[in-house]
Amino acid sequence: MSAPVPKRETLLRAAKDKKRQVDPNTVVAVLKRVIAENGRDHIRGYAFAIFCLVVVAGTTAFTAWIMESVVNEAFANRRADVVWLICGAILAAFILRGLATYGQAVTLAKIGNNIVARYQRRLYSHLMTLSVGFFAEARSAHLAAQVSQNVNGIRDVLNLTVTSTARDFLTMISLIGVMVAKDWILSLIVFAVAPPLLYALRYVSRRLRAATREAVEVNSRVLGAMQETVQGIAIVKAFTMEQELERKVNGIIDTAERRANRIARLSERTSPLTETFAGLAISSVLAYAAFRSIYNDVPPGAFFAFVTALLMAYDPARRLAKLQVQLDRAVVNAQMIYALLDMQPHQREKPGAKDLVVTDARIELKNVVFSYATGSPILRGVDIIADGGKTTALVGPSGAGKSTIINLIPRFYDATEGQILIDGQDIADVTKASLRRQLAYVSQQPYLFEGSIRDNIRYGRPDATDAEVEEAAKLAYAHDFILAQPFGYETPVGENGVTLSGGQRQRLSIARALVRNAPILLLDEATSALDNESEAAVQKALDTAMRGRTVIVIAHRLSTVVKADKIIVMHEGRVVEEGTHEMLAQRKDGLYARLNNLQSPEKSA
Repeated sequence: MSAPVPKRETLLRAAKDKKRQVDPNTVVAVLKRVIAENGRDHIRGYAFAIFCLVVVAGTTAFTAWIMESVVNEAFANRRADVVWLICGAILAAFILRGLATYGQAVTLAKIGNNIVARYQRRLYSHLMTLSVGFFAEARSAHLAAQVSQNVNGIRDVLNLTVTSTARDFLTMISLIGVMVAKDWILSLIVFAVAPPLLYALRYVSRRLRAATREAVEVNSRVLGAMQETVQGIAIVKAFTMEQELERKVNGIIDTAERRANRIARLSERTSPLTETFAGLAISSVLAYAAFRSIYNDVPPGAFFAFVTALLMAYDPARRLAKLQVQLDRAVVNAQMIYALLDMQPHQREKPGAKDLVVTDARIELKNVVFSYATGSPILRGVDIIADGGKTTALVGPSGAGKSTIINLIPRFYDATEGQILIDGQDIADVTKASLRRQLAYVSQQPYLFEGSIRDNIRYGRPDATDAEVEEAAKLAYAHDFILAQPFGYETPVGENGVTLSGGQRQRLSIARALVRNAPILLLDEATSALDNESEAAVQKALDTAMRGRTVIVIAHRLSTVVKADKIIVMHEGRVVEEGTHEMLAQRKDGLYARLNNLQSPEKSA
């Protein structure tokens, strides 16, 4: 039996292990992740860019190195034959540096653009895996603005690292080599001012990181507020909300301006710091060199080469001084992108999930309970059977849980307790893709996407032919008004179908459901927001769509479901009545009868 480890030794070991762990939010950790995800795919491009940057650094150092020969041979020894060779070498160095600068800039731009495009695709693909619950909690405008601002952070992390390491760092090192070779005593004078400068820059960097994160958040709120205003402009003008919203947005913009000004102050503090220390170093060097030349008769060539190298080293040193500040800002943006990419979907597929096989399309809810994460139960032990090939209507007052049931069947959300079965198969045990392929959905507020009318119908089934699209439109009583449009089926619909009426948008939504040709149809109050004429046209389309399918329909107007095979009456998350229209309407003390009487024209007259 081994001796127990002393408590003090255990604590020390734990402290060392903790110290060895890398914080995923540090610059180094983010940089490692970015390189791991992108470095291998762009290794040739980065190798070429680094080669070009090494050429830039070498030609810059060569220009400083040759200044001793220029001064001594041209002004001291007056050798014209050597001067021509020196000038030719300098010209060649500048031409080579220009070509190398062009090559690295174009290469890094192409790589950066590819990285941005790659992460945009990754983000979009990842967002499609997240649940409807995530989008219900996140503001779409805020999310879109945040993504658009932050995605460039990944590119900037790599480009800043490559250019700073291969160009600025190598250039400065090579120029420092020239300085030391020409005069090591003058070099020591320059190095003496470096430690205080580095300490000051580190202090600025720490403060800037927090300010950058705040600025990203506030800027996304600005863009989000503007996007929401544009989307809801009709409501804004109808309720004369212009001044109120303007005050609100101006307040956010003022906050964003203050944050941006703070970042500018912090970022630009590097300039007076570097300028002050550079001035101190250069003036000290000049004083020492001048006195040495005056009193010791030292040739000026080496001094001119040293000063040239020192002045040339100033720009890369200044960029390197700002590197930590710029890198911190890029890392903050990259961290926010990775936070989104690392977000795990709440509704993961079960291991070994199989495809749903539909025969009769019979839907059964068994003791279903559902509540949102922070709320009270919406559904309280619901038992419902929707027979295959028949229409089941859900009715009841607002907040009864009708729409929640519609949302649970496609697994927009998962039931807290109980089961939902389709032909005896628990939908929690099948893949979401196979489940949703068997469903068609028509919402209360139809959504149309950017593109033509034909494109929007074909979203129901991307492989549908033009003939199938037009047949679905005919069945949805949409064909005639489509042909009346300027370009027929190729007419652009505008943002969310702004050029079409509510009834027309709804009929296109029904056509999209029909072209899908799914055995299960879910209708969420598809006619509640329409006028009588539009409702009549849409109801005709719905009657066609419902034939031969298992239909679950939420009815706002009871007159639209009098022909339903079964009517389920819900109240406060429970099923309180069940039957046909005739059966339920005759129950004088029933909820359905009371709702029916309230909506009956004869009773209300």
